[in-house]
Amino acid sequence: MPYTADKPPLPETPEQLRARIPGWGADLDPADRPAVPREVRGLDTGAHWELPEQQPEHQPRERSIEHARLTPVFGTSVPLKGLSGVVRRYAYRRFSEARAAHWLLLIAADRVDAVESHLASFATRRPDDPVTESGVLAEPGLGPVRSRSGRTDVRHQVLDPVLVVGPWVLAGVVAYRLGRAVVRRVRG
Repeated sequence: MPYTADKPPLPETPEQLRARIPGWGADLDPADRPAVPREVRGLDTGAHWELPEQQPEHQPRERSIEHARLTPVFGTSVPLKGLSGVVRRYAYRRFSEARAAHWLLLIAADRVDAVESHLASFATRRPDDPVTESGVLAEPGLGPVRSRSGRTDVRHQVLDPVLVVGPWVLAGVVAYRLGRAVVRRVRG
């Protein structure tokens, strides 16, 4: 049963590991291990369960392929949605957490989610405003050059305007070209 206090059986005995791996078991002496007091069994913890009660799953959740089931408690604040949800599901269903592809897909899903959120903001009464929300207008009054001296990322500061404004300029160019193509098609 997963997620219990019991340790799973080792695939090899400590003697087999000690014979196969030089130096294995160097921390077996409790005096050498700082975590020993926390590993004492039989202490009264006040827990009334052996395995925590399973939180109800109202929507399908992503689950690592290393685990037989979901953890007893999991977050529900950000449910999977849109293309970013598809990418996250793919990362969890296809790749182990030990693979770089799993984590790179999750990072890509975060970026896709950011783009989806920016695009969704245009459908609201208060869309994102890249100029005021990025702090660009506060720069001139707060000594922009003086505040940057002595920082370790001085060489990368030339990229700040590109990273903040660049995606919005690119989105504007794409929207303009799409609009122009639609107008030409309607007229032609």
